[in-house]
Amino acid sequence: MDNPVVVRTAEVAQGLGVATLRFNFRGVGGSTGKHGGGEAEQDDILAALAALAERLPPRGAVGLAGYSFGAWVSAGVVAAGAAVPALALLAPPLGMRDLDFLARVPDPTLLVAGTRDQYCPVEALREVGRRLGTEPEIIEGAEHFFFGKLYPLGESVERWLRRWALEHPPHHADL
Repeated sequence: MDNPVVVRTAEVAQGLGVATLRFNFRGVGGSTGKHGGGEAEQDDILAALAALAERLPPRGAVGLAGYSFGAWVSAGVVAAGAAVPALALLAPPLGMRDLDFLARVPDPTLLVAGTRDQYCPVEALREVGRRLGTEPEIIEGAEHFFFGKLYPLGESVERWLRRWALEHPPHHADL
């Protein structure tokens, strides 16, 4: 939850007045539990979504953004049927794990990675985008950790949030 990509995403959302919640998966940082290979982490996301929804106004919608492994797990949550009206997959690790299980995504969905991402090859991201009907955003020169490219990443996140949260209030994002 303290990764610069996650922090930047939350900063952009908060700057737009969108509520956020960052958390560590089980076994990460000070979290209890053991790494569950992705399936158990889906439960972590569902618990976080429920916790945030309890704190929002009754009609507040909760979107989902995930980075790297978190993007892959977030995609699994959506594929399993979670009612998520907006999804951001930031640098999903397509070089190591596929998203073939993901048949559809909410509108809007953000797919974003850099041209130098060693874990998310651009062509693999474009193929996912073609299959899902979502045009990916590619950040020139960015690698997986977006070193020196957090500002362009923030611009991509802001466009996604504006399209969803600000055009259709009241919505809130879980990041």
